[in-house]
Amino acid sequence: MKISIIGGTGGMGEGFALRWVVNHDITIGSRDAQKAINSAEQYMNTATSSYGNNMKGTIKGADYVSSSRDSDILILSIPYESIKLTCDSISNGIKKDCIIVSPIVPMERNDFGFTYIPFEKNMKSAAHLLAENLPDKKIVSAFHTISEVKLKNINESLDSDIFVCGDDQDSIIKVNQLIGEIKGLRPLYLGSLSLSYQAEVLTPMLLNASKKNKIKHPGIKLT
Repeated sequence: MKISIIGGTGGMGEGFALRWVVNHDITIGSRDAQKAINSAEQYMNTATSSYGNNMKGTIKGADYVSSSRDSDILILSIPYESIKLTCDSISNGIKKDCIIVSPIVPMERNDFGFTYIPFEKNMKSAAHLLAENLPDKKIVSAFHTISEVKLKNINESLDSDIFVCGDDQDSIIKVNQLIGEIKGLRPLYLGSLSLSYQAEVLTPMLLNASKKNKIKHPGIKLT
């Protein structure tokens, strides 16, 4: 499977690339193509030294528009504020059967802590905004409560649940399979894409709890 990660030079992108390259071909996408190429080379070196001959995939870098083409799975690891601009740039090049995955969380920090922007400012959830700007595309919302520090440490099991929202069941199944490939992660279907705000809002909650209680890199697991 071909997986592209726009915003792939960030911590989440690095973690996804290192975890999934075992079985899949990964493209790192960035506005700065050279930065993406350099990051991809770095990730590939790390993966090769860790997995050796057990690695079936590759990691390459490209500009974010090019990286969105010919992808089976497209991860949008971008800021909430960049959704419209990014969608406008890539929408025409996305394959019809491509699954777009959103780990995007609209949040900001003030004197009281981290807050969820849609609640504070009466704005739309990230998934809602994506669906609005990428009509007729297959969108799945997931990975909001994962620690990027733990994700990048490929020797560590994450032992967390991932809440998944979406309207296309075939897409949900494929994303759940990808989640299951990351050691220690369990996908939990939360409901339709319209319920994505319930997963997104957990990120600022986790960050606030982490800061106030001095908990490093927390996650969520239902028992």
